[in-house]
Amino acid sequence: MTMPEITADEQSDLARALLDALNPLATAIRARATGQPEHRMWDAEPVDVALGVLAAWRVVDAEVKRLTEIAAGTAGSYGASYEQLGAAWGITRQGARKKWPDAVTRPSTAEAPVALELFGGEAVLTPDRATGHWTWTAHAADGSCGASAPEAASPTREEAAAYAGAYLREHVAPAG
Repeated sequence: MTMPEITADEQSDLARALLDALNPLATAIRARATGQPEHRMWDAEPVDVALGVLAAWRVVDAEVKRLTEIAAGTAGSYGASYEQLGAAWGITRQGARKKWPDAVTRPSTAEAPVALELFGGEAVLTPDRATGHWTWTAHAADGSCGASAPEAASPTREEAAAYAGAYLREHVAPAG
């Protein structure tokens, strides 16, 4: 997955949006640091104002890094490889592994099927050792049987459990 470069207009729009978002943060940080009211933030020596803006960018940088880690982890939880993460970020597979060491989880060979009893029925969640994804089969209280399609395997056990639980809830025993 190669990401196209942004256009000059898009870069200009992005810079404007970031500066618009940064201004209130820089003002608040500077006001707290100096004890001055926010409306007086810009009435300081230019070096102090510039340092206040720099401090605000540090906060933004930390937040971008945090959100980037979340995005990489989310992509990894849905099956993205380090090669794909690296391509999206413009770095190598090894660089992505170093940047986000916990983003891609390897399937555990110790994972075992899990049984659930819900709504009077039972479901079994089964890991696919090759992909790390999970499938489910269910015997519902109304006597019906259901299963996830192999191509619809879930990236996590919890997601497979949610689908199996939804199936069992839809197929409760008739009131009688």
